[in-house]
Amino acid sequence: MTAACQTEELPLENAPELAHNGGGLLEDRFLKNVASILCLGALLAWGFAQGAPAPQSSKDGRVLYKWLDKDGVTHYGDHVPPEYATQEQHVLNSQGYEIRHQGAQKSAEQMAADDQKRLDAEQRQIRDQNLLNTYASVQEIERLRDQRLTLLADQIKVTNQFLETLNGRMKKMRVDSQRYKPYSSDPKAPSMPDQMAEDLVRLSTDVHTQEQNLKQKRSEEATMSIQFESDIDRFKELKHMQ
Repeated sequence: MTAACQTEELPLENAPELAHNGGGLLEDRFLKNVASILCLGALLAWGFAQGAPAPQSSKDGRVLYKWLDKDGVTHYGDHVPPEYATQEQHVLNSQGYEIRHQGAQKSAEQMAADDQKRLDAEQRQIRDQNLLNTYASVQEIERLRDQRLTLLADQIKVTNQFLETLNGRMKKMRVDSQRYKPYSSDPKAPSMPDQMAEDLVRLSTDVHTQEQNLKQKRSEEATMSIQFESDIDRFKELKHMQ
């Protein structure tokens, strides 16, 4: 046989406040609170009637469980129904005191989010330790930042110059290709030589490659600048600097 009941919780200490909201509301909620106490007492008495000892901890014998259903209604019983087994539960002893609390089981998404938070915290800790172990001052971070940004700026300059050279060759080759089919409008124009066609394709590929390199270098430059500024700010926080 299973004992269970339900009621809506209302702390008694809220009674003075409710009195200002009208006698009817106070009386209704007060009766619900009394019903909750009577319900819990009845369940405890039922446990004694079954010959079970009054436990002071969850290991001493029969205990009562308290849980909420899908509508938020509080229930008490000698066990939690299977459909609520994964939800938050409270275990009460014979005196009605909570002796154990079991949180609701987390979904796969919640557990994944917790794992990500833990991983982020570990990575922050590693980053902080690396900052403290690598640098002795803000000036050291700024010096390394300037060196790396200067190197990237030089690479960007060289790539940009090479790209300008390729674009100049491409412009000249396109002008030359106008004398041949299929670019020439003259029906008597000869077909473009195979070597010239290959050179045009290869040059187009080189231009595209260098454009991508230039774009990547500029992206690295922006990312590196932001990362160093973040490192400087964090280093100041760790060192309690203004």
